Amino acid sequence: MKGIAAFLLLTGLAFSASVDPRLHGGFRNAENAGWIFIHLEGSPSAIGFQHGYLLSQEIEDSKRAIELSTTHGVSHSWPELRHISQVYFVPKLPPEYRDELSGMVDGLRAHGSKLDLTDLVTMNAYMEFSYYYDDLKKRAANKPVTPSHAPEHCSAFVATGKYTKDGRIVIGHNNWTDYLTGTRWNIVFDVAPESGHHFIMDGMPGLIHSGDDFGINDAGILITETTIGSFFGFDTAGVPEFVRARKAMQYSTSIDDFVRFMKEGNNGGYANTWLVADRKTNEIARLELGLKNVTLERSKDGYFVGSNFPINPKLIAEETDYPAKDPNAPNTVRHRRWDQLMAQYKGKIDVDLGKKFETDHYDVITKEIDPNERTICGHIDRSSRGLRPWQEPYGPAGVAEAKVADAALAEKMSFVAGMGHPCGVEFHAREFLKAHKEFAWQSGTLQDVKANPWIVVSAAQATPAGRSAAGN
Repeated sequence: MKGIAAFLLLTGLAFSASVDPRLHGGFRNAENAGWIFIHLEGSPSAIGFQHGYLLSQEIEDSKRAIELSTTHGVSHSWPELRHISQVYFVPKLPPEYRDELSGMVDGLRAHGSKLDLTDLVTMNAYMEFSYYYDDLKKRAANKPVTPSHAPEHCSAFVATGKYTKDGRIVIGHNNWTDYLTGTRWNIVFDVAPESGHHFIMDGMPGLIHSGDDFGINDAGILITETTIGSFFGFDTAGVPEFVRARKAMQYSTSIDDFVRFMKEGNNGGYANTWLVADRKTNEIARLELGLKNVTLERSKDGYFVGSNFPINPKLIAEETDYPAKDPNAPNTVRHRRWDQLMAQYKGKIDVDLGKKFETDHYDVITKEIDPNERTICGHIDRSSRGLRPWQEPYGPAGVAEAKVADAALAEKMSFVAGMGHPCGVEFHAREFLKAHKEFAWQSGTLQDVKANPWIVVSAAQATPAGRSAAGN
């Protein structure tokens, strides 16, 4: 138990001789370039206990950030959000994930936390609340409403065949979010469950799914997404998006599996355009998952990109308030930039170019290097226009981290990851809040976004040699 003892010593927690057996196999590594690597394995209860125990302080911090961001965004209190969770989300938890979240509660309480199952479910579903409340407004008004604060996640691509350097798959994603929560999106989860597939993904402390949905499993499935911009619609009888996303990451062995898991019980919450790849067949796909309209495209020789623009005209008309006729809409501008990059680098795309794409600051409108809300690497905090209705002018939001993988890395359950602003443009919270007092409500929780280097993260770190903070 030397590793667990070392972890307790590092975190200032007392060591108990009666360590819970559910900790067996779980550990965390020391922070590296802003990332914390954590390995979880075993039964659902064990995975949850390890998660709660090894990340207890980070989960408490994550909850504070999620609560502040979400309650401000939807103008409802945390007890009100907990009530929605108890009514619509908790009853839809499969036994496996209920056990995992209950195990996380146990792990947290071993360190004195008072967070309960409903708190954790509310944290996991926090990106779905704006869809729920917007749907209530729409029903009350009996007409579409402009979505309130649905986050505009993110910028992503997947390519294969003649578009990539070796003809195999390359995939990349950067995470657009408010900096309140984005600076907490710094965990690399390496999860080896007793059922389903071993998988590795980025994520936030306390979340059982990736949230921005970048991950790879040992069946050869690579997954990412971008949110469908200006989407509305929610089915209270459906299954939470976070449950379906986690299930798809853990159990998919093919693109068809992935599509089935995401469509089954679709509630419309956190509606995304999913980019998926199967390295076994070298096939890629784009699943635009609306509530009423669902479209699947597939290719073994092409690319798909995402930057929060809807695709299907019927979906646009029936389920969004997206300004499809405005060529200068920020998400449409990013789409044009993606198409430019894919054409310019056709036949050359690899991991290094993926990193270049995900940190791209070229504004197609001004034809200048100018990081803002219209660039693939978003920096809304630098824009006088903001990104309404999500973010007001100079809203402290944008890219908070980025990831890229190719087929060779995926075979090793690995990807390259840049925490914070791998583009090199930093955000300093203290100076920002002095200049923008309208965001003073974020004081004490808003953090700096640093320019960390890209690193390779891998399930290979889940070996005794890789353990530096905890283990057993």
